[in-house]
Amino acid sequence: MGFKKLLGAFGVGGPTVDTVLATPDTRPGELLTGQVNLVGGNHDVSIEHVTLGLVTRVEVESAGGEYAADGEFHRVAVAGAMRLAEGERLSLPFQLTMPWETPVTAVYGQHLRGMTMGVRTEVAIAKAVDKGDLDPLAVHPLPVQERILEAFARLGFQFKNADLEYGQIHGVHQTLPFYQEIEYYPPAQYAQGINEVELTFVTNPHTVEIVLEFDKRGGMFSSGHDSYGRYTVPHSDADSADWAQVVDGWVRQALSHYQSQPGYGYGHGPSHGYGQPGHGYGHGHQSHGHRGGGMGMGGVAAGVVGGLAAGYVAGEVMDEVFEDEGGDE
Repeated sequence: MGFKKLLGAFGVGGPTVDTVLATPDTRPGELLTGQVNLVGGNHDVSIEHVTLGLVTRVEVESAGGEYAADGEFHRVAVAGAMRLAEGERLSLPFQLTMPWETPVTAVYGQHLRGMTMGVRTEVAIAKAVDKGDLDPLAVHPLPVQERILEAFARLGFQFKNADLEYGQIHGVHQTLPFYQEIEYYPPAQYAQGINEVELTFVTNPHTVEIVLEFDKRGGMFSSGHDSYGRYTVPHSDADSADWAQVVDGWVRQALSHYQSQPGYGYGHGPSHGYGQPGHGYGHGHQSHGHRGGGMGMGGVAAGVVGGLAAGYVAGEVMDEVFEDEGGDE
């Protein structure tokens, strides 16, 4: 599939670049393939390198407040130094492995509101660098991530927004300099206890860490506060659980046990029940009455992506906050 042509930024008659992806749809850990097509201009040029970078938008906190910045977080070299003759056509194949922690940007074909992701082609000629435009990517969830998103929808959680936060989660191993937060409003059965829930996936080749942050309501004699849950799920367990039941257990546990669980939070699993460190999400727990099922896939999709923005709008590059975070493969 071809994307927009990147016209040469090296003067009139300069070379042009057209990046072609085999597909714009991908998943964390998958191989993204395609080719970079170069066409020489009206004179020979010496190309120093051709590089692809994954670019996304992240919320960054600073002394002056929070601001959004687009930046590159992963790079792969396509070609090194070479000569491009006048009018010459070159096709450079590439393979780019998506980082396992790549955030999800699309669910059931719809883009998550607040998320952008793209591949940027960088061509360097005589010290001048053309970073070009973004070819949009849709990053779909892995099976375990999809089951958990479905579970939130089945339980009645309403999607609010998604964004990326620059920083690290205490006690969670991350390879990228940011993490994704998928925000939900709670359904009626939990609304008396929490204002909203933020869901974060931190994924590696073997497991998915699920971090939940609950904005808890205050009572007559107490102020509101945040509570946290952290759970580890193997990829192989995607189809071996009733995930609506599991997620319901996570939420109810946070509501009922947090205050009596010192140390429960980022970097710690609950001291009993679901999510014991090294024990996944807790098999054989008692049901709280919520079951997966009873809703068609169209209904699930509507719940998962309810209120999501259709289409993709790539923002202009504002600040290269991750310029030095990624390394060439």
